[in-house]
Amino acid sequence: MQFYLDGYRPGDPEDRPAAPGHEEGHGGRLPEEVDVLVVGTGPAGVVLAAQLAEFPGIRTMVAERREGPLELGQADGVACRTVEMFNAFGLAEKLVREAYWVNETVFWRPDEQDHSKIVRSGRVQDVADGLSEYPHVIVNQARMQAYLLEHMRKSPSRLEPDYGLEATAVVVHPDGEYPVEATLRRTTGPGGSEDVTVRAKYVVGCDGARSAVRKSMGVELRGDARNHAWGVMDVLAVTHFPDVRFKAAIQSAGGNILLIPREGGYLVRFYVDLGDLDPADREARKRFTVDTIIEHAQQVLHPYTLEVKDVAWWSVYEVGQRIADRFDDVLPEERGTRSPRVFIAGDACHTHSAKAGQGMNVSMQDGFNLGWKLAAVLEGRSPESLLDTYAEERRAIAQELIDFDTRWSKTMGSKVKDPNNPDDEGLDPQEVERQFVQAGRFTAGFGTDYAPNMITGEDTHEHLAKGFPVGERFYSAPVVRLADGKPLGLGHVAQADGRWRLYAFADSARPDADDSRLAGLLGFLVESPDSPLRRFTPAGADPDSVFDLRAVYQQGHRELDVNQVPEILLPKKGPFGLTDYEKVFTPDLKSGVDIFDERGIDRQQGALVVVRPDQYVAHVLPLDAHEELAAFFNAVLVPQG
Repeated sequence: MQFYLDGYRPGDPEDRPAAPGHEEGHGGRLPEEVDVLVVGTGPAGVVLAAQLAEFPGIRTMVAERREGPLELGQADGVACRTVEMFNAFGLAEKLVREAYWVNETVFWRPDEQDHSKIVRSGRVQDVADGLSEYPHVIVNQARMQAYLLEHMRKSPSRLEPDYGLEATAVVVHPDGEYPVEATLRRTTGPGGSEDVTVRAKYVVGCDGARSAVRKSMGVELRGDARNHAWGVMDVLAVTHFPDVRFKAAIQSAGGNILLIPREGGYLVRFYVDLGDLDPADREARKRFTVDTIIEHAQQVLHPYTLEVKDVAWWSVYEVGQRIADRFDDVLPEERGTRSPRVFIAGDACHTHSAKAGQGMNVSMQDGFNLGWKLAAVLEGRSPESLLDTYAEERRAIAQELIDFDTRWSKTMGSKVKDPNNPDDEGLDPQEVERQFVQAGRFTAGFGTDYAPNMITGEDTHEHLAKGFPVGERFYSAPVVRLADGKPLGLGHVAQADGRWRLYAFADSARPDADDSRLAGLLGFLVESPDSPLRRFTPAGADPDSVFDLRAVYQQGHRELDVNQVPEILLPKKGPFGLTDYEKVFTPDLKSGVDIFDERGIDRQQGALVVVRPDQYVAHVLPLDAHEELAAFFNAVLVPQG
């Protein structure tokens, strides 16, 4: 963490100074015009808003229909990839300290000798080795959102949601600086309901499955319900079921349970199979009670006891998977003729069951994908065409989630096969464990592989850095910072600040040799008029304000001297021209994990790994592919004066 760039200031360094004009927010007075209106403070909305809060020059408003922040969330599973994203906000340590860690998953099935009882049938490591340095954790959705809301409050923009405002309609006008007109209805206050109008350059609907923003776009969620009910409850209970503090997939002759221990050491969540519903009986789901869920859970756990002492929350839902045709307001025949002005994210555009643990995670990634793109366009750093990539990328990911959830929900809701009855058509209990292991990479959040587009290149040179596949997230690895010998993860230095990352891995030549490819790249970036750093960094801005350039040498940190490092890797920043010493790294030889070996980097040629602001690898290039590097960014960024 870096601070004091603008001068010494006592107090909490995470509580950054407010930007001019943002010292007191908007003082309760609703703005008439904003750059971005975010509707809803669900998972997608708070991640999006937390990113935009980093840009005080962008006027952002967040409207939430509830009277205040969420107090009790329904989602709880936090994938490894989401923890990586939280690290970019400086929140990963806080998150994993509070959370329950899912270390192993156990599987239970009916006893072959006595089908009325269950026995443990398998146990697997929850996250396979080599997927991430972060764990799969469980923490209440409300707490995760609270972290992000606090981050917003401490940001230079001092951004806070406006509560008690529900979007009822969104209209896009053909022209004007603020072409989107949103009607918001007050849901709280002494005056009762009252409509107010806010005009915006862009509106993002993160307002849930019944999204008014989506309906204003003329878009519906399409899909199917399976007419199968599940009960879910968070409880404090006494039981002698031995795996109550493990994640457990339990299949019994009388039904199924997915058990998820919660944070704090005592709370536990039960997803309880309640069976099929009569599609003609529209009130069937409403007749279930929490006592019904408890009774079903007790039957499934037999011969183990379950005594529920307190119920923190419960609900009954029907399994269903639905997805929106479009994630923005541009019709297919209009694509390329105009840019989107209205977007939807999270449950507003995809809904599914909770048992895959992906809803909150994918929704947050929606917001993470869109936030930096809106900021880049609004600040004039990228063309409006960049915004087309949001719907292109995220709808494909949502469809993959829908397909996976359909398979997994069917598996978890299937009746178990009786091994003593050869004619039984039920599911083999081993199939649950097999599917779980097979889906491990997806459920950890690493199934995303963006296809080539304007911000993701081809994989022509991927062989130079095999551990950083193009289109997938940048996978961190241990390094040592040259200037102070500190060991850290290379990917952990990236922040959610909208900057592109350029990781230059050195070739085999000595750093000061005439044939050094790395030295040649650095020279190009400093001197050439085609250099992306020169073309796209605004005059007077810090030299790393658009591109965060980092270098990783092959030598150990004691073999190099920081004074031998090229000046471009020691940028002068801030009002005092202070030197940033945190741009140069070496392998962590003491730990025995050499990043060049760990991530398959070609030692002879080296490699340049280009990483998007949302932590996904945009390109892998040879260090001397100067023209290719320039051409890539010429399509992504707008030259600055």
